Amino acid sequence: MHHSIEYILFDLDGTLYSSRWGLEQAVSSRVNDYIAEYLKLPREEAWARRKERIQKGGYGTTLEWLRAEEGLNDEEMENYFAYMHPEHEADTLPPDPALRSFLLSLSSRNIPFAILTNSIMEHADRILDKLKVADLFPVIYDMRKNGFRGKPDAVMFRNVLNDLGVTAPSCCLIDDVPFYVEGYQAIGGTGILLDEDNKHQEFGGFRIQKLEELLNLHWHDGTPLFP
Repeated sequence: MHHSIEYILFDLDGTLYSSRWGLEQAVSSRVNDYIAEYLKLPREEAWARRKERIQKGGYGTTLEWLRAEEGLNDEEMENYFAYMHPEHEADTLPPDPALRSFLLSLSSRNIPFAILTNSIMEHADRILDKLKVADLFPVIYDMRKNGFRGKPDAVMFRNVLNDLGVTAPSCCLIDDVPFYVEGYQAIGGTGILLDEDNKHQEFGGFRIQKLEELLNLHWHDGTPLFP
């Protein structure tokens, strides 16, 4: 038995645009620079600490680790956001007419969609504007709106679903991070992994390499996910 998809939650970075453009790597590099300065540690040591503590603590974001274990306060948090997402961050990202065309064809199936990102609204606005699809996403769930809970936090997922008025099985999450998709699947959600470079062949669930493949996905009984 399957559920009709009533809503689609799109991740932003590495999902609506290719990871090959390097924007995510640039963000990660800035995060490591910030942590090194904040913790007063050499950059490599700060990176190793970040990796170890996020993994052991099960945090979905660096921010959650810094707030929970390293005493990052609200003022410092805003400084962190500003450093991580400077105004020029989207300059190298080209417009994507094919993305807009695909999203319009998907919306013609009368399935609304929104953005669910572990970044902040300013970043989402810049990326969506540069991709020329901002008007197609009237709803954006960012870290502030989600009470600074990031994917794959189960409480955050449920809060978003409640806000949308949909159930987990009937709301589809499309993301490029297996950890996040698996977290959504764990609460009964319909998850789709965008695996651009085909690196996660062991993933248990729907998996695509480009967004256009969404229209080729079927339930076990042969019914299309997006008829």
